[in-house]
Amino acid sequence: ASAEVGPFYCPADHEIYFELGFLDVLQQKFGASGQYAQAYIAAHEFGHHLQTLLGIEPQVRQIQQRNPGRANEFSVAMELQADCFAGVWAKKSDQAASGINLTQGNIKEALNAAGAVGDDRIQAKTQGRVDPEGFTHGSAEQRQEWFGNGYTSADIDQCNTFQALGLSK
Repeated sequence: ASAEVGPFYCPADHEIYFELGFLDVLQQKFGASGQYAQAYIAAHEFGHHLQTLLGIEPQVRQIQQRNPGRANEFSVAMELQADCFAGVWAKKSDQAASGINLTQGNIKEALNAAGAVGDDRIQAKTQGRVDPEGFTHGSAEQRQEWFGNGYTSADIDQCNTFQALGLSK
């Protein structure tokens, strides 16, 4: 895929795919700079791998097939959960004995990146308007909130975005 598509996780082969040009797009077009912005993107995609391992991803895909009118709502919940998992990873990495010693600047970079890839910001930049009905990843505010929830709690059990959004899986 092109840099415009961005990185993605493929549940069929359990691989994360990065078009490295996306990191330039993230920085230049969306203003998300810094190495920890890149780490957030990688951790978010790994969050999707965790969803597959936990059986969340196949459950959600079945629900989306049965109820295509609500597919975007479930997509948003999955994306926000991956953001939360990325926050948990960040905190756990920082707390580990060989931790990465995160600074407030690192967390700010991650939060900035989460906001930069919010559907509202992407739509505004690419289409010149915002259409919440077309959201598939969540708003900038939601993405930042859920990364922050994961980072603050350091507990994947606190990442039930489906319940928080009034959805059941």
